[in-house]
Amino acid sequence: MIKAHVISGHSNWTKIIKDPNIYLHKRLKVLSKAPFFKHKNHEFSILLTTNRKMKKLNFKFRKKNKTTDVLSFPIKIKEKKKLYVGDIAISYEIIEKRSKGTNFFLEFDKVWIHGYLHLIGYDHKRPDEFRKMVRKEKLILKYFHKLN
Repeated sequence: MIKAHVISGHSNWTKIIKDPNIYLHKRLKVLSKAPFFKHKNHEFSILLTTNRKMKKLNFKFRKKNKTTDVLSFPIKIKEKKKLYVGDIAISYEIIEKRSKGTNFFLEFDKVWIHGYLHLIGYDHKRPDEFRKMVRKEKLILKYFHKLN
């Protein structure tokens, strides 16, 4: 089973997602049953935060003095039968702005999935890696849509 520990760093998040822990638990329960993630026993943390905090994190860890939608911090810690794969931080304002033309939950799903894929080894530095990662993101989103 894939599990996330949610840290809500700003009240705006809970105005839209009443209980982010429950929302992600349901999504990850579905993802854990998908053929391509069936035997994964991953855990990770998600910080739901603001542009201001994202800018600070982006500067501290990547030396980029600007905000961003998602940051991933991969780490592998094996404990019994679980593998802690790292941490993700997500900006509320960017998700909210993108969702104007679509749906907040869809945009949120896109971003945390992207961050999670980084945690488990996907990257997009080269065009072929980018295509592979985008295909996996779309596959996961389709899987959610098909089952819900």
